[in-house]
Amino acid sequence: MNRPKNEKTKLTAARAGCYLVLGILCFLCLFFFYMLLINASRNTFQIQQGFSFLPGKSFLTNLQNLLANGNIPVLSGIFNSFFVSALTAALATYFSALTAFGIYAYDFKLKKAAFAFILLIMMMPTQVSALGFVNEMDALGLKNSLIPLFLPSIASPIVFFFMKQYLDSSMPMEIIEAARIDGSNEFYTFNHIVLPVMKPALAVQAIFTFVSAWNNFFVPALLLDSADKKTLPILIAQLRSADFLKFDMGQVYMMITIAIIPVIAVYLFLSKYIVRGVALGSVKG
Repeated sequence: MNRPKNEKTKLTAARAGCYLVLGILCFLCLFFFYMLLINASRNTFQIQQGFSFLPGKSFLTNLQNLLANGNIPVLSGIFNSFFVSALTAALATYFSALTAFGIYAYDFKLKKAAFAFILLIMMMPTQVSALGFVNEMDALGLKNSLIPLFLPSIASPIVFFFMKQYLDSSMPMEIIEAARIDGSNEFYTFNHIVLPVMKPALAVQAIFTFVSAWNNFFVPALLLDSADKKTLPILIAQLRSADFLKFDMGQVYMMITIAIIPVIAVYLFLSKYIVRGVALGSVKG
């Protein structure tokens, strides 16, 4: 008679423990955003005094000083970062999905070799090819341009690998073959049948690719020279090192706050598709 009560007590305790752990993790994740917003509302002197749980009164002052800073073109930096990140996410997800569809849906002689070659490229760090990439862009006259920041994302081995694994688990080959029998051409099949099935995978990789391009500092720092072409990570570093001894910490925190808002907005917009990605095998079911 006591066994059901004991089991119910154990389940309640386990659930309470899970909620406690999740609450702690949630607090740790949100605390740093809260700390960022608090420091964005304080001046340099207040920030140097240490952290405070109460916001300051310099939020609008920091924002006005940042926008009035002639050496830091914030608005153009936001546009450049969003333009590059959005195009990078769109090109990487679409063409990687298209490549994965080609590897998945077709049988050809060098299929395994092509897949292995793409995975081999995935293992190569960006720093290894950076010098050759910069020299090539200089030779093409694209050194001080935004084009080299998003156009190479057409070939994204990591995104391709994720798309290929998703197709293997969620896309029955019978659906593609049925579309071919009905007279559908390959691009129509991909755009109207395969892509809707891949929405969760596209959303996940769009977020990761967007955030990666948004936070990218290494490649833009090598290619961009003009102030009106620089992205937000470069401007943040430039604001931080403009005057090392007496830089405005309020402006730095305000700049970082502005930089994370689009990332949060993109995540909230695509988060519903991420939840759907939990059931990878739903199509087969």
